[in-house]
Amino acid sequence: MPEALAPPSPGALRACMSRFATGVTVVSYATDGGPRGATMNSFTSVSAEPPLVLVSVARRARCHDQLADGPFCVNILGAEQEQLARLFAGAPSTAEPRWAEGARVPRLADPLAWVECEPWRAYDGGDHTLVLGRVTDLGHRDGDALTYAWSRFASTTESTDGIEHLF
Repeated sequence: MPEALAPPSPGALRACMSRFATGVTVVSYATDGGPRGATMNSFTSVSAEPPLVLVSVARRARCHDQLADGPFCVNILGAEQEQLARLFAGAPSTAEPRWAEGARVPRLADPLAWVECEPWRAYDGGDHTLVLGRVTDLGHRDGDALTYAWSRFASTTESTDGIEHLF
């Protein structure tokens, strides 16, 4: 019988996964004290029918219970919004968030794209909860995306004009 392999350490896993470039989002939601948000980069589209997206939320995050139980908005950040990403990650920042007026769910005023969701399902993901949201509204604008890889921010700079969409 083969010997069981020891799992990698959390630090080794984080170092390996830091090589995977992701977009950067602020997931926003309402509280009795007003709008709140949290920076997250573990976000993906799951299904077109029904329209579903997934965010991976740390169990220790202040927003954990809010996102599993109430509507939320995934704000996909533009390249010029690094300071907002830092602010909502709890890091020093010069950003002052502006919220969209009249939005059903708190939403940043000018994200690159936004996806408004109702919680659909939540699944155990170890030290995270995988929250599936059913998309209820969305929007986007032109611009470069803020990215995160190698534990630092960057951006997409290639023009999307004339790009053939794969799907």
